[in-house]
Amino acid sequence: MDRRDFLKRGAAAVAGTSVLLSACKRLPGDSPNDLIRDSQTVGGMTCRVNPNSGDKVSLLGFGMMRLPVEAGGTARENPDSPIDQEAVNAMVDYAMEHGVNYFDTSPAYCQGMSEQSTGTALSRYPRNSYYIATKLSNFAPDTWPAKESKAMFERSLQYLKTDYVDYLLLHGIGMAGGNKDGMAAFYARYMDNGILDWLVEQKRKGRIRNLGFSYHGDVKVFDMLLQWHDEGRYHWDFVQVELNYLDWNYADEINSRNTDAVYLYEELHKRGIPAVIMEPLLGGRLATQPDSVVRQLHKRNPEYSPAAWAFRFAGTPEGVLCVLSGMTYMEHLQENVATYSPLRALNDDEWDFLLRLAHDIYELKAIPCTACNYCMPCPYGLNIPQIFSYYNACIADGLLPDMEARGDKEFIRQRRAFLVGYDRTVPGLRQAAHCIGCNHCVSHCPQRIQIPEEMNRIDNLVEQLKQL
Repeated sequence: MDRRDFLKRGAAAVAGTSVLLSACKRLPGDSPNDLIRDSQTVGGMTCRVNPNSGDKVSLLGFGMMRLPVEAGGTARENPDSPIDQEAVNAMVDYAMEHGVNYFDTSPAYCQGMSEQSTGTALSRYPRNSYYIATKLSNFAPDTWPAKESKAMFERSLQYLKTDYVDYLLLHGIGMAGGNKDGMAAFYARYMDNGILDWLVEQKRKGRIRNLGFSYHGDVKVFDMLLQWHDEGRYHWDFVQVELNYLDWNYADEINSRNTDAVYLYEELHKRGIPAVIMEPLLGGRLATQPDSVVRQLHKRNPEYSPAAWAFRFAGTPEGVLCVLSGMTYMEHLQENVATYSPLRALNDDEWDFLLRLAHDIYELKAIPCTACNYCMPCPYGLNIPQIFSYYNACIADGLLPDMEARGDKEFIRQRRAFLVGYDRTVPGLRQAAHCIGCNHCVSHCPQRIQIPEEMNRIDNLVEQLKQL
């Protein structure tokens, strides 16, 4: 164990027995998050009370970014297929019946179709029975002029069939864009055009009830916005961050341009800013673990699936208002509802167990792709998420050939299975060999994966295996 591992494990042990697990233990007056407290509603769903607004928000939030389409799957898989509105309506009905009242969408989700579908489904219910979260997703430079950004917000209201948004986010602050780094892109999107001040004005008018931001990328932007909060320049009613037990301590090692969730969470918690959690399953990765990891989880408590363990982790820290899940199928919704009806918060031993498990998972060295498809389309035809998905699946299933065991019967079997599976999964013209390193994809990746480097690494492995 190197010094960094020692420090991480030491920090994990301290975290596991301090403020992080105190949602059910703190006495009034101990924390700025006193009003973020659990209460029960329909079906036993755990809800949290927002200290800024008094909103009683379901701990499970419905992320409307992976909605089903009529051709099957999602809009990412079948971009030309319309959303299956009947299926969406049925899932929203189930969610509402079981206490889920927070619905998170964006102009960028589902090939631009999410807000309309969300508005259609929710408009069948009284407006005061649910909370809508959407975003100003002005990533492209042609949306940076004030007129275009304002039009995007107005379209959101139109599509969502409402005259106000409960939770409005500056989408993906810290992300690079338009050949600008994270800080420059933030200023171009929200400051130079006066849009942030305009959004504050919309909040004063009641068209926005809570104003916040979601964070990816350059932590200097995150820190600057919290400094503005401290100075009273801008007030953030909530902030959305990525949090799961792998990203808690290993986000910056999985990708050097990510930020560990423990830092993001603690910076929000000490200010009393409610946290909305995204990627509790790290794009599904924590729900489909290697067999060795699943065995450890099952041995610890067979009652919980890998996904349930991850959701319990994300919902446990004090100050978490809502945990989002992008759900395509009814069975996913049903399982997640059950996990939070009510939440059984992790105890100290369980928290430490998951952080130790995170170390083991990190050692597998999988690529932290969440299949968000922001990197697509590739100008040269690569199917980037599919390549990463296949590679990670081989790691998860223990099928990645071990080059040090070349010549062994098991290596020969795994070599053939890997190469055959790669050709069957990813068409030849869309494989990693065709990456020319143009870097077009890198600035679009919320996880800040150095995609050309990973493509080169995968292609080198494939070529080595072909030569043996």
